[in-house]
Amino acid sequence: MNLPLRATAPAFSALEFRAALGMFATGVTVVTARTATGELVGLTANSFNSVSLDPPLVLWSLSQRSMSLEAFATGTHYAINVLAAEQQELALRFAAPVGDRWAGTAWRPGATGAPLIDGAVAHFECFNRSRYEEGDHVIFVGQVEHCDHQPGAAPLLFHGGRFYTEHPL
Repeated sequence: MNLPLRATAPAFSALEFRAALGMFATGVTVVTARTATGELVGLTANSFNSVSLDPPLVLWSLSQRSMSLEAFATGTHYAINVLAAEQQELALRFAAPVGDRWAGTAWRPGATGAPLIDGAVAHFECFNRSRYEEGDHVIFVGQVEHCDHQPGAAPLLFHGGRFYTEHPL
C-alpha cells in the first residue's frame, strides 16, 4: 500500500476544528517568565503536556502572533503554573490581551527566577530546551529543573469553552 506523501486539505472550517478541539478537557496553566530586563510576562495556556520522564520534559505552545513570543523564545527559563479550581479569575486575566496581568497577583520567584503563582496546584520550572515552529504556533519544550505540587488540591479544568473543577467518579 502506498501512503500519501502529504496531508489532504481539511474538509472543515477553522471554527469547526476549534469546536472539536474544545471537546478535549484540559487543565489550565499560566506560563510565566522574566525578560532580560526583569519585566514579568505571563499568559494562560491549556496546551500543556508531558513529553518524557527521563529527562523530565514538558511542552506547551504559543501563537506566533503573541506579543509575549519574543520574551519566551529568547529567555532561558520559564515556569508553568497549573491553576487551582479557585483561580478562574487569574486564568481570565492572563488570557486578556491588555491590562496589567500582574496587578494583585501573589507570586514568588522560583529557583530559576521565573514567577511562581501562589495557590497553583503545581509548578514546573523549566529550562527553555527547544522550540519548533508548526503552523501558526511555536511549540516550546522545557526541561524541568524544579517542580512541586499540592497533593489533593482541585485543579481548574477547561472544556467546551467553560471552566470546571474535578468531580471524582
